[in-house]
Parts: sequence; C-alpha cells; structure tokens
Amino acid sequence: MTDYSLPEWHYLYGKPTATGQIRGAHEHFQVEEILPFVPDGEGENHMVHVEKRGLTTHQVAGMLAKFAGVPARDVSWAGLKDKHGVTRQWLSVRIPGKLEPKWTELNSDQLTILSASRNLKKLRTGALLGNRFKIAISGIDNPEALLTKVAELQAGVPNYYGEQRFGHSGGNVERALEMFGGKRIKDRNKRSIYLSAARSFLFNHVLSARLAKFGNVGLAGDALMLAGSNSYFIANEWDQLLLDRLASHDVSLSAPLWGDGEGIAQAEAGEFEAQIVSQWPEMCTGLANARLDHDRRRALLIPEQLQAKVEDGLLWLQFVLPAGAFATSLLRELVDYTDAQQLQFEKERQ
Repeated sequence: MTDYSLPEWHYLYGKPTATGQIRGAHEHFQVEEILPFVPDGEGENHMVHVEKRGLTTHQVAGMLAKFAGVPARDVSWAGLKDKHGVTRQWLSVRIPGKLEPKWTELNSDQLTILSASRNLKKLRTGALLGNRFKIAISGIDNPEALLTKVAELQAGVPNYYGEQRFGHSGGNVERALEMFGGKRIKDRNKRSIYLSAARSFLFNHVLSARLAKFGNVGLAGDALMLAGSNSYFIANEWDQLLLDRLASHDVSLSAPLWGDGEGIAQAEAGEFEAQIVSQWPEMCTGLANARLDHDRRRALLIPEQLQAKVEDGLLWLQFVLPAGAFATSLLRELVDYTDAQQLQFEKERQ
C-alpha cells in the first residue's frame, strides 16, 4: 500500500536536541514583505500596505473589497501571509475613477493601514523579492548555547516546503489524491492548493532522499540553478570550476517540481529522481494529467542577514528569505519545535 503520510524529512545538520516553541504570541512571528518596486502613484490600482494580526490575507482582502465597494476579484496580493503572527504585506485594489477611499477608517486592533498609493499595474501573485522575518523561540533550556549553531546555518538549509503547504495533518495531500482519483473540485483556488501540495510532497521526498544519500554533492546530469535566477543548465560532468561555483553559491543544486513528460535532470541525477518519485505513481500521473510543466526549485535555502540574540529567555532570530521560501525550513534545523497555534488547533478539534 502506498504511504502518503508526511515523514520526518532529512536533517542536513542532524536532528536538533534542543526543544522550543514558536508562535507563543502573535509578536513572536513577524513577517514583512519586500516588493521589487515602489508604487508609481498613478493608475486605478490602489496599493495598500497593511499590518495585520490574527487575520488571514483572504480576510483582509475581503475587508478591503467591501470597504471600497468592489468585487472580491478586484483585490490581489503578492503572497499569502500567516494568520497567527504580525505580518506586513501589500494588497492592490482596482478602483476605476478618482475615488480615494479613507483606508485608515479600517484601522482596528487587528488591522492597521500603514500607507496607500496608486499604481498602474495590479499586484500579481509571486511579485516579491522576499520576506523579512523576526521570530522568537520560547521554552529553550539554554538559548545561548544555540547562538553558535545559528551561525552554521548561514551555509544553507534544505529548501523544504513547510508543513503549512500540506494542510493540517497533511490534509491537502489527501485532497489531492481524491481529486486525482476523480473527485470533482469546483473551487479553482482549492484545486491549485491541492496540486501545489502534491508537487511539494514529491519535491520534499526527492530532496530529503538526495541529501540523505549524497549530501550537497553534485551528480552527472544535475540541473543547476543560477544565483538570483530561476534559469538552469545541465551539468553533464563536474570539473573544478563547477565545483568552485557550487561552493560559492554561484550555482545551486535543485530538485524537481514534477509535471508532464520527461523530467529535466538527466543521467545519474535524473535516474535517481525518477526512482524516488516512482514510489507514488498516482501522484505523478495526477500531476501529468493536470498538464503541469516540469520545473525546478533550489535544493538549499541560503538565509540572508541572519542574526540571533537572547532576550528575556527568548531566542530571537532575524533573517531575509527569497519569495517562496519557508522560515520553518530554517527553524527545524535549529530547534525541535512545537507550534503553539497548531497545538491549539488540535486541542479545539478534540
């Protein structure tokens, strides 16, 4: 019987022995979006910069749409942000004409309008440089002892998709399998979520197996991604120049985002990836039938501006990650943590 449960993915630095808790309070998980542009001040798209706590991005979008008197489809965002935290993000609201809503009338204990400006183009999904994080980990017996290990993580951590991609107890993966089995999902957004969960499931499995067996060592046929780009090329053989580029992070190893047709990696690397994903044939077939193109994602996540300090018994971390990366992928290499909000959710379900 095929096992679709979520495993404990491979730890690059060994499973942490220290334990702690995240999201003990909203202020313990702070995120700020970094846009690749500045609003130009013109056009019918109102760029609204908000700070929210205890609200989902969808909830904030609904509030903006209702306040502006526009359909929900006229509100967009670059990325979804966690409900359980203090997060700053941008949303765009399409309002034809010269109407200038007094956005600050929406201010409350949960929502603060930081600024608003017009822009010619709407904000599209993925239009981010990255996110700046400030996270507190509580309940660590000796947080000072972890400061040295924090510095070690600057060399990179596995670029896993975080548990939130898979839903509570991996529920999104189960829904994806039901969809692949013929269950009709009318909601386009849900279909997208389930497809992403399935792809992420296979990516994490391949990356985990690859790191466990080979570490961060190149194989013939690897698809190498260029720094600062989603472009890649095939490494038919490894010479010293290519090894030096890998060591300096000018290029990075990658793992597959599975889709239709033949995989991108070739030779030894391609054979290894195909062997791993073959354990889940229903998932591979479902992704192929959805006509998703094969793509790649970096194997290692390199945190930028990583800093750590201990204050009032809390280990505070600050760092910047590129768009699409998960802070929990870094945290899991440092501390065997529990998520206070997940524990609360499970308690309420009982």
